[in-house]
This record gives sequence, structure tokens and C-alpha cells, in this order.
Amino acid sequence: MHKKINKETITKTAAKLFKDKGFSAVTMRDLASEMGIKASSLYNHISSKQELLKEVIITIAERFTQGMKSINNSNYNSIEKLTKIVDLHVTIASNNIYGMAALNNDWMHLEEQQDYYLQLRTAYEANFREIIVSGIANNEIKNENPEVILFSILSTLRSLYLWIPKKEDLNHKELSNSLVKILIEGINK
Repeated sequence: MHKKINKETITKTAAKLFKDKGFSAVTMRDLASEMGIKASSLYNHISSKQELLKEVIITIAERFTQGMKSINNSNYNSIEKLTKIVDLHVTIASNNIYGMAALNNDWMHLEEQQDYYLQLRTAYEANFREIIVSGIANNEIKNENPEVILFSILSTLRSLYLWIPKKEDLNHKELSNSLVKILIEGINK
């Protein structure tokens, strides 16, 4: 019986290896071995390990960007927008724990796509900050340093990929609600 080999399967396997070993330590032979195929077979589907890293990181970064754009363009107030952002992070992290590890730990290994990734990340953080600043101005959020609020919330959300795999009975909606209570209601005025 032959294993189904396609770019999506290869990318998912690569993301797991990147999480377990780190991008720099993973070889094409490691990937092929993990998949039970010859390394030369991989090149029928991908051109390089760099292509895989780009696929993993940029795909997730673009999902965050699209989600943020939708949230930012909504008519929700700042607290509701922050609640939606928490849910966005829980959803993406729950479905991409290996990819989130690469996004957080290996983005600096992107070559041609590094500038694009950094633009996405910078814009995402700017939109996040704008929601917080707006919430403070509208008296919805406590008048605390927006950078500290942003750092506190985003640090927790970015590290979900470390915590989620340890929870076998994870209900992503319950997790999202709990995080909102802790992270958002704590700044709610």
C-alpha cells in the first residue's frame, strides 16, 4: 500500500519536524524518512526545504492577517474585537500547533519571504494596538500603557501552541472564553 504523497501532506510533516527539531536541524532526508519515502521523491512535489518553511509560515500569517482585517472592519466595539482576536488565535493555534511553532521559532530562516512576513506581522500588531488605543480612548479599556496590554495579550496567544497539545480534552470554545475572561475582562473598564 502506497502512502498518499502530496504537497499538503509533505508540508504538515515538515511543520511537525520543524517543531520537534527546529528548521535548521531538519534535512530533506529526515522529512523523507518520516514519510517513509525516498528523498528524491520529495522533489516531485516541492523544490526545497525553504519552500516548505515559507508555505507553513506565510499561510498562517496570512490567515491571521485576513482574520484581523475582518475583525477590524467590523462594527464591534473594542472589547468585542479583542474577544474575536482571542478566538482567532485559539482557532488557528488549535488547528496548526506545528505550524505555529515554526511561525514563532523559525520565521527568521525565511529567505525571500522574510520581508513580506515581517510586513504582515507589523501590520497585524499595529491593528491590534489600534484596537487597544481606540478602546482606551472610548473608555472601554482601562487607561494603561497600550504596549503593555498588547504584549501581555499577544505573548499569551502566541504561546498557545505550547500549551494546547498537553490538553487532550480541549474544547476550543471553552478555552477561548476562559482566555477572554482572564485577558480581556482584566482590562475591561
